[in-house]
Amino acid sequence: MRAVVSKQPGGPETLELVELDSPVPGKGEVVLDIKAIGVNFPDSLIIEDKYQFKPERPFSPGGEVSGIVKSVGEGVTSLKPGDRVIGSCGWGGFREELAIEAGRCIPIPDDMPFDEASAFILTYGTSYYGLKRRGSPKAGEALFILGAAGGVGVAAIELGKAMGLKVIAAVSTQEKLDFCLSKGADTGLIYPTGELDRGQQKDLSNTIKEISGGGVDIIYDAVGGDYAEPSLRAMNWEGRYLVIGFPAGIPKIPLNLTLLKSCDIRGVFWGAWARQFPDQYANDVKELFDFYSAGKIRPHISATFPLEEAGDAIKHLSDRKATGKVVITT
Repeated sequence: MRAVVSKQPGGPETLELVELDSPVPGKGEVVLDIKAIGVNFPDSLIIEDKYQFKPERPFSPGGEVSGIVKSVGEGVTSLKPGDRVIGSCGWGGFREELAIEAGRCIPIPDDMPFDEASAFILTYGTSYYGLKRRGSPKAGEALFILGAAGGVGVAAIELGKAMGLKVIAAVSTQEKLDFCLSKGADTGLIYPTGELDRGQQKDLSNTIKEISGGGVDIIYDAVGGDYAEPSLRAMNWEGRYLVIGFPAGIPKIPLNLTLLKSCDIRGVFWGAWARQFPDQYANDVKELFDFYSAGKIRPHISATFPLEEAGDAIKHLSDRKATGKVVITT
């Protein structure tokens, strides 16, 4: 089988396409015939040794896949060959076949395309956990989404609307804003790119207040950097600031702002929560599939790459060219 591997720390250009022996399932494992692989921001971090996990090299990036169960190992009774599943692997997914714990696989409906399945659980799982369990949402509240055109951002738009929130999308271009409005955002704004000086930060904060009618209740920050503080300054009393990710850099927040607004800054580490609370995770996954079946959420695939162009797929995402999800097909 073919696999894309990282043999040394570096950018997408350092990835190599290699031939490996097909895996054999161990006890409690299944082998998946991978059909599609979701590309996510952690893929760009993990190959540069900048992620919280540092796998031993050589390894494949790729934290979520979809495919068909090819074979099952000893003790596996929940799955059988031929089953269609999502596999949440953390890393290792950029390949044609994968051995994975059976418990990390989720059966998918027969009518769910593999590309949508590979782009489903990480983005919607993160956003649902963030909004539902960390955001304490109340119908009618204002949700402000930084990086709203990305995978988790689009998921937050759809889920926010399903929860009865007023959704405000913040993006870097008019094209992305138009896209977010088409996905259900109520309104939005275009923020400047690059490093923001104090004047630009103040202008951004004032724009958020103006467009929201005075301030926002929940901030979903998938960007970080210079955008964090001006967003927090536009927070309403007892608002909730959700820390999702920081492709623009890890921000430094003046904590006096949390005192003045009596607001919370809440981390959103969906993967760790899912491992600690499997019953709650299973319940949320069921609810997400119910949303999907009802047509309230649906992954938007903006770009598809073959396995041999996996590096280009990561670069496309890192360069912020994606609207929605980037997927690799085998």
